[in-house]
Amino acid sequence: MSATADHAEERTNPAARLGFEPGQVVQEIGYDDDVEQELREDIEAVIGQELVDEDYDDVADVVVLWFRDEDGDLTDALVDAIGLIEEGGQIWLMTPKTGRDGYVEPSDINEAAQTAGLSQTRSINAGKDWVGSRLVSPKAGKPKR
Repeated sequence: MSATADHAEERTNPAARLGFEPGQVVQEIGYDDDVEQELREDIEAVIGQELVDEDYDDVADVVVLWFRDEDGDLTDALVDAIGLIEEGGQIWLMTPKTGRDGYVEPSDINEAAQTAGLSQTRSINAGKDWVGSRLVSPKAGKPKR
C-alpha cells in the first residue's frame, strides 16, 4: 500500500484513527449484539486478524471493553482488564452515548479509571451509539533514561 493510501485509510477507517496497528492482539470484553459491528470489523482489518474473546489465555496489546451501566462495577471491570494487557498496553472503554440504554456518566468513567490506576487520554466517537475512552496506565508513558 502506498503512503497516500495509508493516509486515506487513516481518514476513513476509525480503527486506524484509534491507533490500532497491524499484528496487535486485541482482546474484546463485553461483546453483545448491541456493539458497533463496523468498528469491530475495522479493527480486525487494521490488525490483520480476528479479535480474541474473553477466554483468551495470554496477554493482549489492547483491550476493547464494551461496558454498559447495568454491567456491574466499572472499577472492577477496569482492574480485570488491566490484568489482560501487556505492560504499556491500553484499554479502549466503549460506553453507550448520552441518551442510549446503558449510558455511563463521564464522571463515573473518570472516577473508575482513577481508582483503577488509569488515566484517560482521549475520547472519540466510536460509532452511531458508542463513545470510546482511551485509558492507559500512568507508568506506560515514556521510558526513563
